[in-house]
Amino acid sequence: MTSTVFAQAGQPAGFDPMTLILILAFAFLIFMMFRGRKKAQKKQQELRSQLSVGSEVMTNFGLFGTVVGIDTDDNKVILEISPGTTATVHAQAIAKVVPVAESGNDAGVPMDDAEAPAGETPEETLRRLDGEGKNPND
Repeated sequence: MTSTVFAQAGQPAGFDPMTLILILAFAFLIFMMFRGRKKAQKKQQELRSQLSVGSEVMTNFGLFGTVVGIDTDDNKVILEISPGTTATVHAQAIAKVVPVAESGNDAGVPMDDAEAPAGETPEETLRRLDGEGKNPND
């Protein structure tokens, strides 16, 4: 009776191609996981090499500040977010080092269209600005 049950089971125990596909897919996923982790570690190491006192940085939560201190033992960075105001953040919270602006203008300050042209007196500026909002058909 046992021999009939094994005979009815179908195929004898052997190689199943689906098993090989599943093993290969699992191995590929593990490989990609380790590869992604290595890239993230390399990026973090590169960021730490750029990080120095006086550099402007952006945190993962969008806070901009200037580095005033680095504590490598506790893995902390002290940022000055405004004159006299400091914040201590974990070193991994630093998302990027903001590059120094090459131009003469401040990078974060947009140009104002209402700025007076060179050589314009304050009275001329007032007249020009008063006339901008008026409709010529009135």
